[in-house]
Amino acid sequence: MRYTRRCMLGSLAAMAAAQPPRPPRLKSWKPKLGVLARYSEKNLEFLKQEGFAGVELTTNPKGELDFATAGEEKAEKVKASVRRLGLDLAVIQSVQNHIAPDPEMRKRANGAFSRTIEFAGRLGAPFVSTTSGTMPGRPLEEQAAEIVRVYTESYFPLCEKHKVRIVWEPWAGGPNIATGPAGYEALFKAFGDSPWVGIQYDPSHLLWQMMDPIQAMRDFIDKIHAVHLKDTEILWPVLRRVGINPPNNARWWRFRLPGMGAVDWPAFFTVLMEKGYEGPMNIEHEDSFYGFPYPGDDFPEEFKAGLRVALRYLRQFVPA
Repeated sequence: MRYTRRCMLGSLAAMAAAQPPRPPRLKSWKPKLGVLARYSEKNLEFLKQEGFAGVELTTNPKGELDFATAGEEKAEKVKASVRRLGLDLAVIQSVQNHIAPDPEMRKRANGAFSRTIEFAGRLGAPFVSTTSGTMPGRPLEEQAAEIVRVYTESYFPLCEKHKVRIVWEPWAGGPNIATGPAGYEALFKAFGDSPWVGIQYDPSHLLWQMMDPIQAMRDFIDKIHAVHLKDTEILWPVLRRVGINPPNNARWWRFRLPGMGAVDWPAFFTVLMEKGYEGPMNIEHEDSFYGFPYPGDDFPEEFKAGLRVALRYLRQFVPA
């Protein structure tokens, strides 16, 4: 059988048409890697010196910065320090029970968080990280509805005025129903398409709750506006002996620096890269092998060593 030039070209065209389409080219990925920290000049200078690009500030009522009481003068001081060092301040953290059953506790929490939103606006930080709030023992949908009511009345006017959004960290040990997919679904259904709420995703919290942090991340990626980088180590010899509700209160899991626990970090960062996520990404250091917890505001040397270890590990995935 003779193959003409026309036949050959036709065969090549058919082969090309049969090939699956090439995936779209992903844009370059340049998130800003930072650290969750208490405010101090020494801490900010350390982060700059070590090559971090951002910082998330947490309130410390016993230290130099308490968002609930800090005024314009303190805001200008913090803002000037961050600007001088070229750090990106995108998130401030303030944990409250926004729907506390006790009226006085709720009033204090709502007032403190309202002032925190105002303080974030002064700093130019677009996100305030918190817990959703909870009324223990109440049905999930009832709690979600009360959270919507309180946020809509107390917080959203301030969010709109100061251009600040609220993001929930999935901390199951706090006043929170935003601890994973079930809580997320109830809250986002209740809030509808509100632009003022989202997720600060931390895989370590889902992992110790025996959830799949990677699948949950895929399912809610459009609601993730900030990220915490923290790992969880499962102490399997302990867990197999005492179970998840140990009668002797044995600790069967512990927080670790990224790379020292069970989080699948290559998969974690792949989800972010596929989405083109470039929001705040901060190490939350709660590793007791490296100086956590510590008194005061300034990082001690052992804590700094842990941050250096975490930074070296994360540079595999997050470009400088």
